[in-house]
Order: sequence, then structure tokens, then C-alpha cells
Amino acid sequence: MLQNKSMVIALAIIASPILFALAVFPDTFSLGWNQGRGGFLFAMAFIAAELFGLKLEIPKRRLIAIIPLAALAIIYLTSLEFGLRNYLISVAPIYHVQIKYSWTWMWDFVIIAVFFVASMTILFGKRWIRISPAGPIYAGGTAIILSLDAFFPYDSLGPLQYVVPYLVKLDVSLINLFHLGIASAHNNMMLLQGEHGPFALQVFWPSAGVHSIIIYSLVMMAFLLKMNIPQNRKAVYFVVGVIGTIGVNVIRIFSLSVFVLKVSTNVNEFESFHGIAGEIMFLPWLFIFLLIVTYVETRRLKKIEIAKKHEFDKNQ
Repeated sequence: MLQNKSMVIALAIIASPILFALAVFPDTFSLGWNQGRGGFLFAMAFIAAELFGLKLEIPKRRLIAIIPLAALAIIYLTSLEFGLRNYLISVAPIYHVQIKYSWTWMWDFVIIAVFFVASMTILFGKRWIRISPAGPIYAGGTAIILSLDAFFPYDSLGPLQYVVPYLVKLDVSLINLFHLGIASAHNNMMLLQGEHGPFALQVFWPSAGVHSIIIYSLVMMAFLLKMNIPQNRKAVYFVVGVIGTIGVNVIRIFSLSVFVLKVSTNVNEFESFHGIAGEIMFLPWLFIFLLIVTYVETRRLKKIEIAKKHEFDKNQ
């Protein structure tokens, strides 16, 4: 359980805009890429996990100070339903926005990231970056990626698109290896022939999960920064996580291909599956990996403390 009442209250206030939106606008909590606020739940889960059991008493005045911030976040989320979202869409062409959905959801994550950072700063001062960085950085990172997708969609960002053809070729190799259908790769295009006919699948960097590697890197670096462990162990965890994230992305593209080959070539059905296939794999993977790292390091530190205690007792 949490160690003190003030931490419970702090978590409740920080979570209040998300819980409000979940209760009043539940349909907006899709896990699909640039399709909803599902990422809010994971950002809040990161915050709760990092503050869980933290033995810090928060002064009452600081708790009161973040209530207006929560109220402003709730007002923003509510105002979207009363014209603000339409206004954001209407001004998008002025800023040469290419994908309006990424543009509108970007502002949701900007607001929630600012709310998280402001609240954490009030509660913990500059120490928040070492106390609970994962949630705010995840929300901020998602906002950055959504902005890139809004202004530079598809393959207009060459550096992010660079790795996509290699992932496509790997996916085609797996399809042919398991004899799931006929597949060929042409740069970022896959030509698939399965049980339901031919289908051309063009893969861009968000669909390939490149954004998840960027978000993983931001969250993991912040997470490792606060951990008091040797640098070489941090490097190992980071690299293992990158490999795991790439693996998740490969599984994502492979699952999209299998859907086309074995389930349906209907565009609407494919788009529905495409919308959730990535985030529903990446976000749990990221959360579970961070929990594993925390568990392993906690056990390691306990063993070191026990060994030191035994050594101390022997020398007495």
C-alpha cells in the first residue's frame, strides 16, 4: 500500500482529469495510433507505479496548489466537445498540417504532459525528474511523435523512414518461411496474395513502430536516470529494451500481414485492426519491461544488503 495519505491524495488529483475523461468520454480512449487517449492510461500507470510506496510527506499547500491545474485540464478536455476540436481542425491548414487526427490528439497529449510536469514540479520541485519521470516523458514524447506525424506524414521524414524497408523484407521472409501466402517486398511496399485475394500494403514509419522506439528511448533513459545502478547494467537494460521493442514492431507488421493473408482484405476491417495492432502490443511491453527491470534490481539490492549485513555480523 502507499505509505501516506498525502501521496494517495496527490495521485487522485493527478489522475482526476484522466478519470473524468474516461467516465464522460469513454469512446475517446482508443489504443489506436493517432486515434485516441489510450496512452493517458499508461502514462498514469507509470506515475502510479513510480510513486507507489514512496515515503514522502507532501505539504497540504502543495496538494491544494495542483487542484486548479487539474481543473484547467478538465476544462480543456470538456471544451473540445463544445467547439474547440472543430476550431483546432479549422486552423490546421494555416500551419500546413497534413494529418488532422494527429494534430488534434497531439494537443491532448501536450496539455496532459504540461499538467503532469507542472504538478510534479509543484509537488516535488526539481526532484520530480528523479522521482517520477516516466509518465510525463511518455506523454510529452507521444505529443512530439504526433506532431511529426501531423506535419511530416508518410515517408516525408527520410531518417525515420530509413529502417522501414528492412522491416518489410524481414516480414516477407517470415511469411514465406511459414508458407502463409505469397509475399514480395518493394522498398516500403508489400504485395500479398492470400486466402482472400491480393492486397498491397504500404508501410510508413508510424505503422512500422519507429515512433515506439523513440518513445521507448525517452522513457527508458528517464527511468534509468533515477536508478542507482552501475552504468554498464543501465546500458544492458537499454539495449535489451531496444531489441525487445524492435521485436514488438516486427510482430506488429507480421500480424498485419497475417490479417490480410488469412482473415480479410476488406479495407475497413483492415484499418480497424491496423489502428490497434501497434499500441496494444507496445504499451504493455514497455510497462512490463520496466516492471521487470525494477523487480530484478530491487532483488539484487536486497541481496547486496543482506550480504553486507552478514559480513558486518561476522566481523563483530
